[in-house]
Amino acid sequence: MEKKKVIVYVDGYNFYYGLKNGGSKWKRLYWLDIVKFFERMILHDQELVEVNYYSARPIDDQQAADNQDVFFSANLLNPKFKLHLGRYKKKKFKCQNCGFKNKTYEEKESDVRVATGMLVDVFEKRCDITIVVSADSDMIPSVEIIKDFAPEHPVHVFVPPTQKTYALASKCDHVVWLEQYRARFVQSMLPDEVTLSNGYVAHRPANWQ
Repeated sequence: MEKKKVIVYVDGYNFYYGLKNGGSKWKRLYWLDIVKFFERMILHDQELVEVNYYSARPIDDQQAADNQDVFFSANLLNPKFKLHLGRYKKKKFKCQNCGFKNKTYEEKESDVRVATGMLVDVFEKRCDITIVVSADSDMIPSVEIIKDFAPEHPVHVFVPPTQKTYALASKCDHVVWLEQYRARFVQSMLPDEVTLSNGYVAHRPANWQ
């Protein structure tokens, strides 16, 4: 029997902050072999085609940027891991009560890239099952379009640890709460040292221990 083809779309910002919000219990699990983890999460009659990971490079935090680069480089050794980078946009805000001014950064383009990737792959029939990893309700319009275009095409949502998304879950055919699968995270860690294609030995970041 031919296996059903699965493509996963990870909202990297949402996924990372889901782990981060879990405190020390989840911190060491940042160093995750993304493809291996999702291979553990699919069923025996399914085949993982690829994992599309959408993120953006940190601004004004060199250590975070370096950690992210090492993490991406280690995962890119697996051809099933596809990286899509957006950008951060500086955003100023002012407190209406006290007048305090500060700046923050808003991730741009990732939501659109996720939505576009999901739609194109369904329209081109590259997969039999779509899995979106996010708690962001901005994903709902693309799920609705898929269900209108191909009602028989299953769309599953995998909710990152510590996150909640009842609105998105209600639009999908199946919901998986990843917080319940911590053991599979532990079983899917990258080695502490990873030799990259250029011969450089990448190490798990010290503050991800």
